[in-house]
Amino acid sequence: MQLTEDQILSLAPDESSRKSGRELANPSKWARKGINDIALWGECQGSGSKPYQTQVDLSNIAFKCSCPSRKFPCKHGLGLMLLYARHAASFTDSTAPAWVAEWMEKRSKREEKKTEAVAKPADATAQVKRKETREQQVEDGIAELLRWMKDIVRGGILAMPEKDPAFFSDMARRMIDAKAPGLAGMVRNLGTVGFYREDWQSRFMDQLCRMYLVATGFLNRNALPEDLAEDIRSGTGFTQNQETLKSQRGVADTWIVLGKQTSEEDNLLVEKNWLYGTATQRYALVLQFSVRGQGLAFSLSAGMHIRAELVFFPSAAPLRAVIREQQSTRAKASYTACKGWLEVTESAAAVYRVLPFDGERPYIVGQLRLVEFGDGWWLADADNRMVRLKEGFKQLYALLSVSGGQPLDMAVLGREHVYEPLGVWAQGQYHHLSN
Repeated sequence: MQLTEDQILSLAPDESSRKSGRELANPSKWARKGINDIALWGECQGSGSKPYQTQVDLSNIAFKCSCPSRKFPCKHGLGLMLLYARHAASFTDSTAPAWVAEWMEKRSKREEKKTEAVAKPADATAQVKRKETREQQVEDGIAELLRWMKDIVRGGILAMPEKDPAFFSDMARRMIDAKAPGLAGMVRNLGTVGFYREDWQSRFMDQLCRMYLVATGFLNRNALPEDLAEDIRSGTGFTQNQETLKSQRGVADTWIVLGKQTSEEDNLLVEKNWLYGTATQRYALVLQFSVRGQGLAFSLSAGMHIRAELVFFPSAAPLRAVIREQQSTRAKASYTACKGWLEVTESAAAVYRVLPFDGERPYIVGQLRLVEFGDGWWLADADNRMVRLKEGFKQLYALLSVSGGQPLDMAVLGREHVYEPLGVWAQGQYHHLSN
């Protein structure tokens, strides 16, 4: 897959890696380099006696390097890709050395094993028994959680700011023990709403109600529509096998990567990719997870156009998806923007009717501009309807610089009355603003 320099640099884990990658995009730094249909490779002389062996899987943009760096991708991987983007003609060697061929063969075998694992029939009886055991554990935990929540309501939420952090962390650990990590996360979020904000009471009650809907929904899951029951299970913490999903037919489209957000949770790198289908006008969230130093299945960067088939998770209002198949494309497909905040509100209301505890969603909104009003910044549409800019948005001045205060088509992420920009279109180019 051919990427532009900006897209390559957006894969960097931090600014120092970007700077070092640029410095290494120099032919004199590489003793040997080559490319074929499936891989890009090179040997970069470092501080040691042996050059670092750097390689890139071109089908899924995965990296491997013999350097000791724990960053992913490392500066050598970035430098090699930048060098190819600038001097493709200098990569004349198409015969992969043994260390590249071995790595690609291992990756191919892993994919084959995944396919075999999906095809291998499971012990149905044992599966049902494990499912029933876990569901009983979750129900027992939910019974305790509901008592805890009712005690909060009986005592009044004004006492919440005085609670010790252990009040929330202890219940979160109890949900982990009950095999309900989704509810554990909601409990932790309940304790971090910011009790000294002016509107903390509304935020607290909103989260408490959402948690109540998920918890009681699980207890009544058998009476719910199938898709909504899947949302409840997901909110509780049950996962679905992605390889099984990939065996299903998906939605093929040219997708724009509107934004990428990365975070680290318990030494696990979590990557959120927000996509928009140019023909179907559907939005998608592709989540990827990896331990530091290990590769991701797909390397996506904001502003990319990819031709891909996505399979959506079962849901009353599908958003999360997995990439079943991806192909490179240089096509720059157009998009259809919402005309203003009223259209966004109508779309969000339709989702809430079927999924009342829905979270953040992306939208493309036409001709939004930044407005400073009262005690903060707002996003105003062409009809001067405004929603508040998310507090702590780090790219405020970058957005002001790109827009110059003028209205632009904007990709935003949020819910209800608070949104943050993911990127804007200016002079025919997409400028990503993801934090």
